[in-house]
Amino acid sequence: MNIESSVIRLHPDDNVVIARRQLMHGNPVEGDVVVANLVPAGHKIATRAVAVGEPVVRYGQIIGVATQPIAPGHHVHVQNLAMSEFARDYMIGADVLSPPVSSVSETFLGIEREDGRVATRNYIGILTSVNCSATVARGIADYFRAGDGAATLRDFSHIDGVVSLTHGSGCATDSEGEPLAVLRRTLAGYARHPNFAGLLIVGLGCETNQIAGLMNEHGLSESAQLRTFNIQEVGGTTAAIATGVRLVQSMLAELPRIERRPVPVSRLIVGLQCGGSDGYSGITANPALGAAVDRLVAQGGTAILSETPEIYGAEHLLLRRAVSQAVGQKLLQRIEWWTDYCERNRSSMNNNPSAGNKAGGLTTILEKSLGAVAKGGTTALRAVYEYAEPVAAQGLVFMDTPGYDPVSATGQVAGGANVICFTTGRGSAYGCAPSPSLKLGTNNALWARQQADIDINCGVILEGGVSVDEIGEQIYRSILTTASGVRTKSEQHGYGQAEFVPWQLGATM
Repeated sequence: MNIESSVIRLHPDDNVVIARRQLMHGNPVEGDVVVANLVPAGHKIATRAVAVGEPVVRYGQIIGVATQPIAPGHHVHVQNLAMSEFARDYMIGADVLSPPVSSVSETFLGIEREDGRVATRNYIGILTSVNCSATVARGIADYFRAGDGAATLRDFSHIDGVVSLTHGSGCATDSEGEPLAVLRRTLAGYARHPNFAGLLIVGLGCETNQIAGLMNEHGLSESAQLRTFNIQEVGGTTAAIATGVRLVQSMLAELPRIERRPVPVSRLIVGLQCGGSDGYSGITANPALGAAVDRLVAQGGTAILSETPEIYGAEHLLLRRAVSQAVGQKLLQRIEWWTDYCERNRSSMNNNPSAGNKAGGLTTILEKSLGAVAKGGTTALRAVYEYAEPVAAQGLVFMDTPGYDPVSATGQVAGGANVICFTTGRGSAYGCAPSPSLKLGTNNALWARQQADIDINCGVILEGGVSVDEIGEQIYRSILTTASGVRTKSEQHGYGQAEFVPWQLGATM
């Protein structure tokens, strides 16, 4: 980037540039081109004439076609640019790089469980089998936030808290269908998550998602650290809350006091998210997070890229990095599933960007996707997982999830993510329990307005003097300190319980 310029050129082949700040009529763009009308910060400006039906190119890739003639210097956005379908060259494995290997083995201060799993936090969790048990679950957790319960918890300084993770389903669904299978896979992933030192599952008793069915299907069994009960069996709401409090108290008494100790970075699984994106997301925070991911992978760690509707249009770039035909074909199968899913629900893969994304300068899903995939860095794509499947591969992997951030991150955590990195240009309000979430801002205006919610300001890249790679190093170091126990801003605000949102598929009957 030329820091003296009022615009940013991302690729020599682009026919648009990005406004570094709000530009007025007459402001210089490139060469003899000047701004013809008001252009907000982060938005696109044409650098040459674009005819109707001609592609508009950003990042060296097509992001749509002109719907009316666009003159040099004109604002390019929803009034003259639209989504277009075009053939993409699916060359699976064409750009696979040799796996990066760091010459220095790094560590973070983690919590190692007796069975070898590694945690970044130490919570007691309360899950529900069905929405009907949500109030009881919250009542149990609330007991430990005030009065005698809070005083009790203070005696266990090695416990990060008691959290209830409730949801809106669990009944009125096919007992043999995909919706219940996905919910159970998600709940089982949380039940096995290393960030829970102890877990309680609360049911109603008559729901479709019977606790016994969940436990049997996923090989879970009761122990001192995993307890279950149904409200109907213990005598109703008041008795159920008292039962839950008593079970949590017994867990606390039996849990060993833990001390964090150095464990290899290879034990980290980082979920990658972007929400409330803007025109700078693909320029600052997303590629900087990608640089951090490359460092993580070089240490043997794992990063989960997700949000299938938000890689649509950029999937050909990921396919070129797939380590095998099987990995590439599985990614294509998930995109085909989404095409069918949208048709069944009379929707479209281009029902994105959101209103906030568009206000920030993003016009089509193709443009948003090309910026979103930058979070995945440059390393090989080693595996593709369905929603909430346990992640076993090391390196960069993909998990099929919706683009809606709470649903997507819930699947990543169920798969084993013990840290989340979340980029935002508009200021998304988000946190995640039991895994800490680092928020990465894309621009200085957001940092100035909402730095109480943002952990790292990537907007300094726009000013020059600080590179994407340097911010990537800062993000990577922050991942390690966060994994070592330093609380993120979303944790300080208490985010994380309401943001547990399992993916609801199929009909509610």
